[in-house]
Amino acid sequence: MVRFEKTNGASSMIQRRYEISDEQWEQIKGMFPPYKTGRPSKLSERTMFNAFLWIARSGAAWRDLPEERYGSWKTVYSRFCKWRDTGLLVAIFQTLQVEPDFENLNIDSTSVKAHQHSAGAKKTPQDTK
Repeated sequence: MVRFEKTNGASSMIQRRYEISDEQWEQIKGMFPPYKTGRPSKLSERTMFNAFLWIARSGAAWRDLPEERYGSWKTVYSRFCKWRDTGLLVAIFQTLQVEPDFENLNIDSTSVKAHQHSAGAKKTPQDTK
């Protein structure tokens, strides 16, 4: 289900989890080649790209792609292979990495060392009251 929000008389789509923002889309929308052969897809290039991101970020299998939102997983997978083989996906990600938004930045204890004094001193019975 796509939700729309009214803003000063205009409607705009609310960004869903795992999808690119409108600003990111503006950076890459001109990079997609025109459709040449066969039957054109009913889904937009943005929807296809968001489907790739859903798979990459969720870690799900291709067959688990939500069909009601992104269409057939086979169609999305074949478009992914085509864009991967032509180098389009690499070009898109290089374009988007110029100004990272750090949306999915993770820091955990395996990459951040604690200071040697962070463990604290021995506790005395008086300290625990």
